[in-house]
Amino acid sequence: MAVETSYDLPCGRSLEQLWDHIDAADEHERACPHCSTARHSLRALREATDELAADRVQPRIDLTERIMSAVRAEIRGRGEMLPLDAGDTLQVSEQAVAVVLRFAADEIEGVRARRCRVRAVGVEDGQTVLHAELTVATTYRDDLAELLATVRDRVMAACAASVGVRLARLDLRLADFYDR
Repeated sequence: MAVETSYDLPCGRSLEQLWDHIDAADEHERACPHCSTARHSLRALREATDELAADRVQPRIDLTERIMSAVRAEIRGRGEMLPLDAGDTLQVSEQAVAVVLRFAADEIEGVRARRCRVRAVGVEDGQTVLHAELTVATTYRDDLAELLATVRDRVMAACAASVGVRLARLDLRLADFYDR
């Protein structure tokens, strides 16, 4: 089945003909209202295309780190399955919990989550209890202790709210400082 790619104006000229000599119109194209309107539209299209082609979009500064986090998560696999209830009928992977914890830390300005290890340590009141170790990098700042306390609070809250398990212990390790 052939696809029609030509579009003819009411005067008989095609858009392709107009495009071929958009900057050097002949007498008909200058006088014809159909050709004039189409040439004006084609020029606007060319200007918009040139403007978009010249625009250099800068990726987010943390794009590489986020890509590498996803790659590291994929390489590690999903890890062991952790029970979500006392009967072991509901389970979640260590990797899924680690993603939630890293994401909670990444959302804090000036913090980049690096490595996260999670393990189940028991069940209390029918709920799984976890311990986690989270390695982060931060910007250098005077209120570093407050920043790390904020990381701890947000990560523990995210574990309870998003995963539904209690994070009894979170070991934070500051691995590096980075420039803003």
